[in-house]
Order: sequence, then structure tokens, then C-alpha cells
Amino acid sequence: PAWRADVAAVVMQEGLAHVCLVTPSMTLTRAKVEVNIPRKRRGNCSQHDRALERFYEQVVQAIQRHINFEVVKCVLVASPGFVREQFCDYMFQQAVKTDNKLLLENRSKFLQVHSSSGHKYALKEALCDPAVTSRLSDTKAAGEVKALDDFYKMLQHEPDRAFYGLKHVEKANEAMAIDTLLISDELFRHQDVATRTRYVKLVDSVRENMGTVRIFSSLHVSGEQLGQLTGVAAILRFPVAELSDQEDESSSEED
Repeated sequence: PAWRADVAAVVMQEGLAHVCLVTPSMTLTRAKVEVNIPRKRRGNCSQHDRALERFYEQVVQAIQRHINFEVVKCVLVASPGFVREQFCDYMFQQAVKTDNKLLLENRSKFLQVHSSSGHKYALKEALCDPAVTSRLSDTKAAGEVKALDDFYKMLQHEPDRAFYGLKHVEKANEAMAIDTLLISDELFRHQDVATRTRYVKLVDSVRENMGTVRIFSSLHVSGEQLGQLTGVAAILRFPVAELSDQEDESSSEED
């Protein structure tokens, strides 16, 4: 399940952090970071600050080692107080200094939320907060929202590079023309097994041809919008001739 987890989380307090992957059924701890942070002394904070920096650096290393940003759509950073803000400031300042493209390109995926501590159980509390779950679903769906927006723009300006409906999209796929496939998760639950298999084959084939597949949640507003376009659409690499009227009629009968 780890390679399918599209949510990661860093739950932290000063000196303690857990880097986790979150799947619908479980939370997997990938790394635990513990650093002894001396208390601030009056007039001398240098030991405290150095230890804190060392702690932050180890957490950044753990994030890069254990989070696959190609799969993960959202990284929750949860903590009490200002720890999460200070950590994120440190992480992205360092990323700019060292030109760390991995972190900079995925900056929009980091979502800061409150937790009662840096222990793993505090993450469950954070995930139960309705405000967190709604922000989480928006962040996770951000890529899908953009893909749908790109599709509508393409439909408006270059309609022969924007197809929707299974028959049309399959035809584009036969020509190896699909750059991005947009598909609703609802279609994988289709009652007819043969139809369901067609959708699964389509997804596998697009991936084999180096296309991007965006699976939309039917519970999110972007998934509802895609549902109005039959639930499957594609942005093409190059224009493909439209299906003839005759083929079109037979395809609408099939659908």
C-alpha cells in the first residue's frame, strides 16, 4: 500500500517528528526523528538554535528519502504552536539556497495544520478535523482541477486536441495521441464487467504510451464536472480527425 499512498504527513514538535504515509485504511510510519533540544538560556540561545536546525535538517532528509512526490499529492505538516511554520520556512529557505528542485516544484503540496503533539496518534486527531479533510481534498484534487481547466481551454481553442466519451478517447489512444487522460473513479465501479475492463485497459495503455493519467474523485466537485462529460476525457499531443457522423451515432448507441 505504501507506493499507492497519495497523502504523506509530518507530525512534529520541537525535537520529535514522525514522517508517515497515509492510506485510507492505515497510517504507515516511515521515519522517526528525535533530537535533544537544549532549553533556551537567558542571553544565550545558540545551542538551542543549532540543535533545532540539526533537527529540521534531519526531518527534511527524511521527507526526501521517504516521500515519493510522483505519487503523493499532499503533505500535511502538523504540529502544536509555531513549529510547523518555522520548519516550513527553514525547509524552503534551504531549498532556495541549494536549488533543491524536488522541494521547490512540490511546494504547493505542503499543507500546514494544527496537531496537539509530534506523536503519531496526534495525526489521527488532525485527520478527523473536517476543516483539514476539506482542505486536504482540495489540495489532493489541485492537479485534477488544473487538468480539467486545461481540457476546457483546449476544447475552446483547439477542439481536435480535446476528446471526451469512451469511443472518441479510445480512438485517440489507438493513435498514441493522448497526453493527459482524465477519468472518473466512478467508471472503475461500472456494473458491466466488460465496460469496466475497457476503462482499465485504456488507463494501462495510456500509461504505457508515456501519457499522464488523472483519476478524479467523484466526491469532489472536479469529479462531478468530469462526470458531465461522460466521466472520461483526454488532452491530445497532436490533433486527431474527429470520428465520422456514422461512427459517432453507433458509439452513442453503445454508450
